[in-house]
Amino acid sequence: MANTSHIFHRDTGFDYPVAVSASGVYITDSVGKRYLDASGGAAVSCLGHGDPAILAAIKAQMDKLQFAHSSFFTSEPAEALANLLTELAPGELDRVCIVSSGSEANEAALKLARQYFLETGQESRHRIVSRRQSYHGATLGTLAIRGNHWNRAPFEPMLMKVSHISPCYAYRGREAGETEFDYGQRVANELEQEILRLGPETVMAFVAEPVVGARLGAVAPVTGYFTRIREICDRYGVLLIFDEVMCGMGRTGTLFACEQEGVAPDILTLAKGLGAGYQPIGAMMCSKRIHDAIDQGSQIFQHGHTVLGHPLACAASLAVVRAILDRELLPRVRAIGAELMYTLANHFSGWECIGDIRGRGLFIGLELVRDRASKQPFDPSFQLHKRIKQTALANGLLCYPAGGTVDGKSGDHILLAPPFILEDVHIEELVAKLDLSLRTALAAGSHP
Repeated sequence: MANTSHIFHRDTGFDYPVAVSASGVYITDSVGKRYLDASGGAAVSCLGHGDPAILAAIKAQMDKLQFAHSSFFTSEPAEALANLLTELAPGELDRVCIVSSGSEANEAALKLARQYFLETGQESRHRIVSRRQSYHGATLGTLAIRGNHWNRAPFEPMLMKVSHISPCYAYRGREAGETEFDYGQRVANELEQEILRLGPETVMAFVAEPVVGARLGAVAPVTGYFTRIREICDRYGVLLIFDEVMCGMGRTGTLFACEQEGVAPDILTLAKGLGAGYQPIGAMMCSKRIHDAIDQGSQIFQHGHTVLGHPLACAASLAVVRAILDRELLPRVRAIGAELMYTLANHFSGWECIGDIRGRGLFIGLELVRDRASKQPFDPSFQLHKRIKQTALANGLLCYPAGGTVDGKSGDHILLAPPFILEDVHIEELVAKLDLSLRTALAAGSHP
């Protein structure tokens, strides 16, 4: 495949199998090999593959209206999706900009934040604060706020200046004798310190994933952390932006991940599970206050893409969100997620290389270490996460390993984000294949 394909692949040295069909929690390739999709791609396929109701909704919309440019028209599925999302959203989120990806949603959030302050006469506010070991997208704007040095370094000269504070990562950040609550307050207060350092009149937004996904592996905040963050943002007039591109739409057991923190943002972004992989879609939601600043000012949101609010994507997304609600999948995510977490913890309890198993709902991370007591990570040169991905594929398992967990360079973890339709038998298969894949990866040559 590598020698004949004209696709510019993510990894030019990898020989990609060809996916030809999918059903439920499995994907099948061109030679008939079946893979258990234990990561939903990248936490995307929340309903699994081949869902008849979602396919029917897309086909029905295809027969009615395929495309209408958003500079001329709105559409019925776009309006219905926006109505449903705002009805369900926490806090005062009242308006929706429908885009095609998480990166686009976060770009829209950043531009809206800046325009809001321009419209309200606060032109000096332009600085952004985010957190180290975060992931917010692959465009230059979202790469700038991304908190992973290894990803940012090649493009650093092209990026806007952004401040990065500590993540709420208790497994590695909490000090001896420090309670979880005190730890959370300490790292939250870094935001206030950075705002004061920059000058409050210059800071426009703080961006964070309520539960950190790809870069840390399903790290949830400690109790009280985001309550303090919200207080700081309110005190200094800074907009709070929640990136729920990966952790939202039921992945953590509630439709919006921030519901479990009792905190609502000024702007919130969604993607991945919003369309469940059936169509490319993302969304940026904002409060009525922010929308009204533009509506009562220039009346033009200075942002847009050609396929913004695409009718087919909106029809698919509307069917996905309704399926999550109508099939009562949120309680199921909490129950089957707890079962998966228990099974993983029980199975790997004696493994020296499993330092931490964490997460919420069906959003679970396993952090890998050379020594459990010291939490020492594997040497980056061993590339353990890459070895695990390869061995898991060979064993018919799709999981989401990643490196740089600790500081952007060292550390490895595995992210699991299976479809919400996971069954007990799939948990048994997942754990067995993960066991085999880890053993094979660790045995594949000596590791430093």
